Amino acid sequence: MSHRISRPATAFRPGRLRVVAAAALAGSAAVVALTGCASFEYKEDICMGNEYPVLTVNGTGGACVSNGEEPPAGFARYPEGKVPQEVDDKWDVYWNTHTLDKDGKIIDAPDAG
Repeated sequence: MSHRISRPATAFRPGRLRVVAAAALAGSAAVVALTGCASFEYKEDICMGNEYPVLTVNGTGGACVSNGEEPPAGFARYPEGKVPQEVDDKWDVYWNTHTLDKDGKIIDAPDAG
């Protein structure tokens, strides 16, 4: 009489487990190699899709205004071509040290100091 130990059909055999683990590791490495780290970079929009950004006149503050509405008192639209789109993009950084005066002229921000 032989003694045979049975195991469930779903149990992995040691050799099969190593093959599955190696395949998963190789697949993960391929994804990282093909996509690169830059693809995981998160960029935050200045405003939501149904809004546009405005800046504080004579200051570096800002706000978002619903499309179709005018900026509130004390705020102005950014000059065309100089509108920030994402946090820390070229124009967002620029407007940290610049602003518009009451006549719409670009000036150094008084509180940029």
